[in-house]
Amino acid sequence: MCKLSYCGQDCQKIPPSLWNMYGNKVHYLDLSYNNIETLKGLENFKMLEELILDNNKLGDNVSFPRLPKLRTLSINKNQITDLDKFINEVSQNFPSLTYLSLLSNKACPNQLSDNDKDDTDYQRYRYFVLYKLQNLRFLDSKRVSSVERREAATRGEFMRVRRPPSDSGSSVPPPTGTTMRPLPIDLNALGKHKGNYNYLTMH
Repeated sequence: MCKLSYCGQDCQKIPPSLWNMYGNKVHYLDLSYNNIETLKGLENFKMLEELILDNNKLGDNVSFPRLPKLRTLSINKNQITDLDKFINEVSQNFPSLTYLSLLSNKACPNQLSDNDKDDTDYQRYRYFVLYKLQNLRFLDSKRVSSVERREAATRGEFMRVRRPPSDSGSSVPPPTGTTMRPLPIDLNALGKHKGNYNYLTMH
């Protein structure tokens, strides 16, 4: 597997040099700890299976290209508030997705990022997401259970979590020292994001 990490570089978009040099080779792409606001150029990574976008500035206007091979999307600690729009984008463009993590976004009503939410709000969110993305095996920090999947099939359509008020501001950061790294998958770059860049390996 070909892996590319470009982390902690303070960039606002994907540098064209990355897709020009590696777009046709990369299966795993880590862009964590930047200031990315747009995913323009991501469509050039046609072989992509795993995409890590944690700790960026992606908001509700983000547009995802169609990546039919993508299985893993981690987009923790960004600025996504509109769950409906986000899930519709993901559903249309990532048909093979099985792992998704949205922790520390307003769209994910988790107590780590919003003290006003409780376990009931979070479970409603899970039912709704699982209703829309029926291939998911993991959502955030938890494996999808068979019971949960059945509940989502029957009730998920009615479990939309209301958006926060428009004046609520940007996402509330988690407590100092909190690290969002929930996906239980074997990625060599996990825990090595900050300061990691232009690291390409072929397996």
